[in-house]
Amino acid sequence: MAIRRRTGLIVVGIAAILLGSLILAVPALVNVDRYRPEVISYLHEKLGKQVEIGRLSLTLFPVSIHVDDFGVKNPPIFPPGYIVKIAHADAALDVGALLHRRVVIKSIVLDNPVLHLTSDPDGPWNFENPQATASQATFPLGVISKMAIKRGELVASNLLPSDKQGPVFFEAHDIFCELEDVNLMGIISPSSSSVDGQGSLKAGRLSFGTVEAKNLNSRFQLASRQAFFTDVKAEVYGGSTAGALSFDLSGKNAAFKTNVRFSGISMTHLLAPFQNGRGKMTGKMEGDLTLAGQIEHTPRPLAGIHGTGHVTVRDGEVPSLQLNANLMKLVRFNDLGPAKENPASFNMISTDLELAHLRITSKKIDIDGYGVDIDGAGNVNVDGSGELDYQGVAQITTPQGFFTRTFARFAGAIVKDGKLSFPFHIGGTIASPLFSKVERVDSR
Repeated sequence: MAIRRRTGLIVVGIAAILLGSLILAVPALVNVDRYRPEVISYLHEKLGKQVEIGRLSLTLFPVSIHVDDFGVKNPPIFPPGYIVKIAHADAALDVGALLHRRVVIKSIVLDNPVLHLTSDPDGPWNFENPQATASQATFPLGVISKMAIKRGELVASNLLPSDKQGPVFFEAHDIFCELEDVNLMGIISPSSSSVDGQGSLKAGRLSFGTVEAKNLNSRFQLASRQAFFTDVKAEVYGGSTAGALSFDLSGKNAAFKTNVRFSGISMTHLLAPFQNGRGKMTGKMEGDLTLAGQIEHTPRPLAGIHGTGHVTVRDGEVPSLQLNANLMKLVRFNDLGPAKENPASFNMISTDLELAHLRITSKKIDIDGYGVDIDGAGNVNVDGSGELDYQGVAQITTPQGFFTRTFARFAGAIVKDGKLSFPFHIGGTIASPLFSKVERVDSR
């Protein structure tokens, strides 16, 4: 019995070794890379674009296809370049489907994918295939149960009417994303109305127009040629933001909507990208904004933004304006309380905002300065000229003596309860604001 048992163990051991050797040998014997020209031809037919594949290989546990140096080029109406480049992709296959001679991808991992989305002035995007339909039967890669993206990059831009490359309006870097039920055919088909994938997304750095964010976390969904970022949290200019952002790619011009709440934003860093705004204000900003608009095929693709909101800036300065200094000059007195040493400083600025036609309008502005309180309204042009048109009333909060009040009346001040107030106007530009008093109209 002992001899038979040892013999059986030897047989089992030999069989295991042979099976292991076979498992290791099969991927080498089945050289899937020889089918690379057929795969490229098939994808070219289905995508309607030139496809490149550097190498194909196979593993058995799990049954997976490995793709190196995958690329899809722009169609002829777009400038030369790639829609997508992927350094490495691992696709796990459904064994049951393979037995029925069908290729079904259960999951896929994309390593270092770089995606360049470009819109033509006549409407189509470079990733579209006008001849494609949303039928999964014609494209076995149509629905993937799970997709993971590691260290990805996304860049979106428009072509100008001259068909030259326009500026980038959206980009995200260092992307890590996990999606479910990804419908590749739906993504490339203009006629698709399906949900094309949903999951979570992280990005180390993201920018939309001139606004930059870091360490973004959000839920993400692709549906009916729309992309939705929800439950968004990110770091922006030293502060934090939360909200939502969506893009609609179905029209001739892409459109976007966003609503965001923010706090702790550094005005110094926020204004730094703008030549007319750089160094014009300090302090920390909080508030909320709702913005929307079409992304136009022009050198300024976000010029059509419109929206509303409310912001508050605390503990800052407006060095170029020095409202208190202007008031001091008007009434010729030198003590304005806490602002005596720094007349450009303020405790808080609170205002509503309405953005339309490259102009920001505020119906109610409340400024609590150190020694000066201001109520005003007006607008600023953000088309590059930076033109200012604001008016209001500034009140000196420190009670003044008899002679100061008397001379202040001659300078156009209104005196109430021993305090002075001055109607004023601010014109000029952001770079060179001009402060002037408004002649008081006597109501008697």
